[in-house]
Amino acid sequence: MASYNGRAAYSPSAPPLPGTDDEPRIAHPYHPTTTTYSVPSYAPSPPSASARPHTHSSSSSSSYGSTPSFSYTAFPPDTHPDVIRSFQMVDRDHSGFIEDKELQQALSSGYQKFSLRTIRLLLFLFKNPSQSSLRIGPKDFAALWSCLGQWRATFERFDRDRSGKIDATELRDALYSLGYMVPPSVLQLLVSRYDGGNGRAELNFDSFVECGMIVKGLTEKFKEKDPRYTGSAKLSYDEFLSMVIPFLVAY
Repeated sequence: MASYNGRAAYSPSAPPLPGTDDEPRIAHPYHPTTTTYSVPSYAPSPPSASARPHTHSSSSSSSYGSTPSFSYTAFPPDTHPDVIRSFQMVDRDHSGFIEDKELQQALSSGYQKFSLRTIRLLLFLFKNPSQSSLRIGPKDFAALWSCLGQWRATFERFDRDRSGKIDATELRDALYSLGYMVPPSVLQLLVSRYDGGNGRAELNFDSFVECGMIVKGLTEKFKEKDPRYTGSAKLSYDEFLSMVIPFLVAY
């Protein structure tokens, strides 16, 4: 079974037809087949020359300070050099790990400036499960970068008017295309926090990633209790709290 950080990833199911407002119908809330985020890939277009981190020559460490205390070969094979440089640029103490503000800066070189709330959620989901602190290393960073590339492609696919934002219906269709059939009441709850007071909630890419990762993370946790993919599971009160509370306090 494919995974990132030891957790299952889900395969997309067929998306609804463009322009339809009909609720998608599938047998259960998530697709039983699994897929993976390709860790070595570099999904988005490389940043512009002005936005890219400086290239650090392997023959000289003068542009990056002292020699790192760990080897950047910790990245998966064939990781794009720009991904490695984005990590190097913010890992100023050469520890091999980056935390929230460092990750925020690193991602801004290839995507956009995410809110710290979204950044901390990403750290929670992508960090090594055995590690208590919210920080990630090279392998986790490469997986996160690749994952965001796929979420970006999905966002752009369903931002049909190219406004840079998606509404509740487009969010529903986007999540369904990724294999998540979110009930209308839950979807409304998700998008309600982005209502700017005009009664119409619209999500930019940052908010879309936050919503999507909450749905994905909770679905994966639930799916551990539903190995036959029935859409139902029996949980104790302790198991329920252990599943949900981390998503409420992680960021």
